[in-house]
Amino acid sequence: MAAPAQPKKIVAPTVSQINAEFVTQLACKYWAPHIKKKSPFDIKVIEDIYEKEIVKSRFAIRKIMLLEFSQYLENYLWMNYSPEVSSKAYLMSICCMVNEKFRENVPAWETFKKKPDHFPFFFKCILKAALAETDGEFSLHEQTVLLLFLDHCFNSLEVDLIRSQVQQLISLPMWMGLQPARLELELKKTPKLRKFWNLIKKNDEKMDPEAREQAYQERRFLSQLIQKFISVLKSVPLSEPVTMDKVHYCERFIELMIDLEALLPTRRWFNTILDDSHLLVHCYLSNLVHREEDGHLFSQLLDMLKFYTGFEINDQTGNALTENEMTTIHYDRITSLQRAAFAHFPELYDFALSNVAEVDTRGSLVKLFGPLSSNTLHQVASYLCLLPTLPKTEDTTFDKEFLLELLVSRHERRISQIQQLNQMPLYPTEKIIWDENIVPTEYYSGEGCLALPKLNLQFLTLHDYLLRNFNLFRLESTYEIRQDIEDSVSRMKPWQSEYGGVVFGGWARMAQPIVAFTVVEVAKPNIGENWPTRVRADVTINLNVRDHIKDEWEGLRKHDVCFLITVRPTKPYGTKFDRRRPFIEQVGLVYVRGCEIQGMLDDKGRVIEDGPEPRPNLRGESRTFRVFLDPNQYQQDMTNTIQNGAEDVYETFNIIMRRKPKENNFKAVLETIRNLMNTDCVVPAWLHDIILGYGDPSSAHYSKMPNQIATLDFNDTFLSIEHLKTSFPGHNVKVTVDDPALQIPPFRITFPVRSGKGKKRKDVDGEDEDTEEAKTLIVEPHVIPNRGPYPYNQPKRNTIQFTHTQIEAIRAGMQPGLTMVVGPPGTGKTDVAVQIISNIYHNFPEQRTLIVTHSNQALNQLFEKIMALDIDERHLLRLGHGEEELETEKDFSRYGRVNYVLARRIELLEEVKRLQKSLGVPGDASYTCETAGYFFLYQVMSRWEEYISKVKNKGNTSPDITEVSTFFPFHEYFANAPQPIFKGRSYEEDMEIAEGCFRHIKKIFTQLEEFRASELLRSGLDRSKYLLMKEAKIIAMTCTHAALKRHDLVKLGFKYDNILMEEAAQILEIETFIPLLLQNPQDGFSRLKRWIMIGDHHQLPPVIKNMAFQKYSNMEQSLFTRFVRIGVPTVDLDAQGRARASLCNLYNWRYKKLGNLPHVQLLPEFSTANAGLLYDFQLINVEDFQGVGESEPNPYFYQNLGEAEYVVALFMYMCLLGYPADKISILTTYNGQKHLIRDIINRRCGSNPLIGRPNKVTTVDRFQGQQNDYILLSLVRTRAVGHLRDVRRLVVAMSRARLGLYIFARVSLFQNCFELTPAFSQLTARPLHLHIIPTEPFPTCRKNGERPSHEVQVIKNMPQMANFVYNMYMHLIQTTHHYHQTLLQLPPAMVEENEEVQSQETEMETEEEGMPTQADIPCLTDASVSHELLASQTEATPGEMEATPGRAGTGSSPEATSAVSEVTAAAAGPKAVPTEAGTQQDATSAPETK
Repeated sequence: MAAPAQPKKIVAPTVSQINAEFVTQLACKYWAPHIKKKSPFDIKVIEDIYEKEIVKSRFAIRKIMLLEFSQYLENYLWMNYSPEVSSKAYLMSICCMVNEKFRENVPAWETFKKKPDHFPFFFKCILKAALAETDGEFSLHEQTVLLLFLDHCFNSLEVDLIRSQVQQLISLPMWMGLQPARLELELKKTPKLRKFWNLIKKNDEKMDPEAREQAYQERRFLSQLIQKFISVLKSVPLSEPVTMDKVHYCERFIELMIDLEALLPTRRWFNTILDDSHLLVHCYLSNLVHREEDGHLFSQLLDMLKFYTGFEINDQTGNALTENEMTTIHYDRITSLQRAAFAHFPELYDFALSNVAEVDTRGSLVKLFGPLSSNTLHQVASYLCLLPTLPKTEDTTFDKEFLLELLVSRHERRISQIQQLNQMPLYPTEKIIWDENIVPTEYYSGEGCLALPKLNLQFLTLHDYLLRNFNLFRLESTYEIRQDIEDSVSRMKPWQSEYGGVVFGGWARMAQPIVAFTVVEVAKPNIGENWPTRVRADVTINLNVRDHIKDEWEGLRKHDVCFLITVRPTKPYGTKFDRRRPFIEQVGLVYVRGCEIQGMLDDKGRVIEDGPEPRPNLRGESRTFRVFLDPNQYQQDMTNTIQNGAEDVYETFNIIMRRKPKENNFKAVLETIRNLMNTDCVVPAWLHDIILGYGDPSSAHYSKMPNQIATLDFNDTFLSIEHLKTSFPGHNVKVTVDDPALQIPPFRITFPVRSGKGKKRKDVDGEDEDTEEAKTLIVEPHVIPNRGPYPYNQPKRNTIQFTHTQIEAIRAGMQPGLTMVVGPPGTGKTDVAVQIISNIYHNFPEQRTLIVTHSNQALNQLFEKIMALDIDERHLLRLGHGEEELETEKDFSRYGRVNYVLARRIELLEEVKRLQKSLGVPGDASYTCETAGYFFLYQVMSRWEEYISKVKNKGNTSPDITEVSTFFPFHEYFANAPQPIFKGRSYEEDMEIAEGCFRHIKKIFTQLEEFRASELLRSGLDRSKYLLMKEAKIIAMTCTHAALKRHDLVKLGFKYDNILMEEAAQILEIETFIPLLLQNPQDGFSRLKRWIMIGDHHQLPPVIKNMAFQKYSNMEQSLFTRFVRIGVPTVDLDAQGRARASLCNLYNWRYKKLGNLPHVQLLPEFSTANAGLLYDFQLINVEDFQGVGESEPNPYFYQNLGEAEYVVALFMYMCLLGYPADKISILTTYNGQKHLIRDIINRRCGSNPLIGRPNKVTTVDRFQGQQNDYILLSLVRTRAVGHLRDVRRLVVAMSRARLGLYIFARVSLFQNCFELTPAFSQLTARPLHLHIIPTEPFPTCRKNGERPSHEVQVIKNMPQMANFVYNMYMHLIQTTHHYHQTLLQLPPAMVEENEEVQSQETEMETEEEGMPTQADIPCLTDASVSHELLASQTEATPGEMEATPGRAGTGSSPEATSAVSEVTAAAAGPKAVPTEAGTQQDATSAPETK
């Protein structure tokens, strides 16, 4: 297998290079935003830049990046564009800038929206240029740029400005481009269309000739573009050299065709045009397809286009076609061909009279039609309206190969999409894993196109939706698998032995050499399938490794996925492995196959089952695993072996590799998606169109739902009647009781419900009345019935005063339909979610709610808040593995709940025993739940009914208060409640208390009745299933767990009515969709009533590791974000309570309207200044340290030593002032910097009690959803802004701090970035040097913004700060030392100076890491230390991976403790893997044996 060429990484220019560039000089003169006096607009500037900078460099990305970054488009090109100055260079410059914005993934159309006047003219110029002759004014490369621009336009239909221009190209009138016979055929098929067609003709006649000509050009644009492409395609020779410009043009054109076919609005009329042009036939017969190197990507794109042109959908109606409908269409085509043959072509009689199944394969069609002449074939095609009629006297101009392929490809039997999918192996093989067009490396630059599906706004059908997600999910996991294989196999160092075999010179924790491999079972196929039902094999390995690694291998569980690998190295023993060169040829990798563990075999060869029993101890080092192979893959491999004489793959494996369990669930998720595609996906009717991206985006909003609920019980949502009134501004609130004393929560509210289809009233008076009525809310306070006399009987209450937008979100969540809540940082998303859950639970006790989140951490936060509300904990259940992290004593997992039920049952039966004793009833009523039920019926109920009959109001006599207490039968039982039980103030009050007591008793027996099942079901598994199915009302899981376990849940018959999703903007599109389908439909309908999504699309999207899938395929778009883009109504929470108002201003510009809650101004912690620091936030400029800014020891593993040291110095300074270390977190935008900072902290602070460790040192992305009082942020980059250009990352970075934010960065780089301007203009308004107040202790009384009474010191650079902190630290040590001396009452003269230093050092050596001595807290002006740190970055080897905290030190010299040298270079780059066995090893040493 040929190794793919390694793609090059695009190196971003440095700031100094940027400043030296011709472009930058021009920018400073004409359009840079920070320049006050700009030169006037000059068209020649644009011409010069285009010719000298863009064309001359052959559209080099580096040049275009510079131009786009300098705001060329916003501040110069579009601002000055008009038809008068429009030229080729002008058009091309704008297209290049827009394309670059799409490549960088930043908003592209904002500039055009602000000044839309000239856009129509500009767009028409683009269309004209796209059709120009290739050897004319526009080169092929330039036309490729135009094609890409057009593709972006077609994919931006949600932008009104773009849609208005594009629509004219893709509406019904474009059928003018069809040949007349075909047009007639299509109009005959759908009579309604003929009406529209006649209307179009009439309208055309009314137009003036010029407008008509213009309209005709637009309508024929795509037809003409296809013809132009075909002429370019035909100019590609078979074997002579071809310019890559031609190849790229062809690839981009097919990409455009795929995108047009994959969207219903563009496909609807275009698909017929495409079919009529026979583009696919031309492509498949072209020379480019047969050129192996150049045509590889083109062929892959062509297969995608073929798939979409034949997609199972009705183009006009947009309905998905069933298997039967597809078969009918196929039969109609064949029979119409047979009829034509019978009537007009006697030589085809055999064909005409055969049955369809006999003649619809490619082979039989070629056999039947092959012998015919070209002219006859043309006549057959023209009879089917595929080609224009051939005049009798003329010969056809088409060659025979084309005509034959046209007829055969149109009439051959197609394998259905679902069959193709079911025959597809789920594990990737070596062919896919290392194919750059399908799984690009991390170097994907965004330049070329790829053979990948894209996730945009709309999908053709649910099948298309699932299929695109299936393919992308599969490829994204393939990319991660590739990284793991490359890492493990290269660690094993496979070399060729002297005798030609394989010898392993290294070892890997995650991989082992295979000793023996045998296939032990190939089961028979199911009826109608040709692949075996299962294939099992035994893999034997020798675990001669350390105990903890051996345990990991023996701990492989059922369903864990492993990979079987064959390597045949050609390199001799001792060859060094080079990570920069292609991987496959170095290790000689030949095959990769996936497998799934069934279990390990015991001594007798039986599979050891997972279970509560302890595992048997096996002797020796040899272990055998039974594995399942992929039956589809096995069948393909065996067919290949038998038919083509290829070698048997399954006799060659010599390495087995496992993966980390957390990252290894891809197969289960893929199986889930495949199962979904094989079943009828029943999505609720009110959601179906919105999920596909069509129809009215607000159709699922509660106000438009037919089953809107008029009266809702808001339970404890409102704290008072005033709170309720302020929560509905603009509404008229009518309370049903007038007495203010009775106007207390809880409240029931009746809303005016308008049916969505109500007719408008004609008379004006009526309208006023209607609006008045529509604004009136009827509020009814109600009293929660007494639940019993014990304090714990009192319901838990909500204490949060919700804002009116939060109340709107809660109201929407309680109503049926789709609710989307956008929650900016600190706006109480979780509180809203919990209140919605609680209100649904109380309003609809019979309904069940499913909670889905992205992370276990979010699920834990939700659960901790749910428990503080009035929800019975027996109704809560948590599925998945995160429940261990819950910060409560209670266990909400399945088995935790089973144990709770069993324990609760015993408690309640004890209560029954006490009740029985108090009533003096003999026997054992508390033996089981069943006996307790009889006891309640015959003993308790009878006494209660008797009591009620005595005390109830009899006729007209006034009731006696004393009777309530006198006749009460349960006095003795309630003796342990607070006394007296009855207050004796009024009959009604005492009667309510008596009924409360009875409710308390009744609840005991109700619960026991529910728990009775656990007496009948004996195993823990059955009991847990019962809880899941019947008992739990609120079930929570992560989205990954839902995807993994869907099959089991559906099989169990799991049911739910509502879904609430937290962190919805961080969940992958497909993982958001699967939870909608965790239950079987009822009578063909989904029982889902509500779907509440809470998230923030302005923060970071789901994590996609591969840049190509993230950017090119838009895989990082969550369903939440897509709904927002489509225009689904959202409730935007608009008041934050997390951060100081000044900090909030750094990110609130990104939201519609984000203000502050009152406490942000009022509470002392927000109004007090940060001690020792002049500002509450500051941007601190960090210049190169010793000539070095950012460095990159590994790809994308960026570090910046100057910033890292500065950040740690500020952290130490704050801790020395008295700030608690756990209130400070250090964040950075790159993994490399995170590891560097951790190492410096290990070295400088260690376990020093005077300093401590920060709460967290992590990346911005990892810290999303968390917060801390003080954040120190390092932005690392000094050459290019990098991924902080994504405004979502900036928003997360700016919004993590509550009280103080200190940012370390190269200011000159970031302040020029257009997207970051709103935040950086505020940051740069303050001084760019750190201002500190060293004499001000923590905490301070100074108010925020006040001038300090202490002296302010300005720190100019990092070495100065490091020096300052060192001196401050030494001063502190000395004062502490003198203090100790005074305590010991020793005269100072008795202590010699050297002893003093010695005692300091003795004091400072603590625990494992040793506190910093003078060597440990170096004055960083001393070059030696810095050189040591910098040198270490380049010397560390990939084997020396992740340093663990606490590894450095333990009594070694300061040089040895530097963890920096162990980690920095490779610490956790894209291929991060923990150090094998936790220690460093010699490069060639074998694993340590036991």
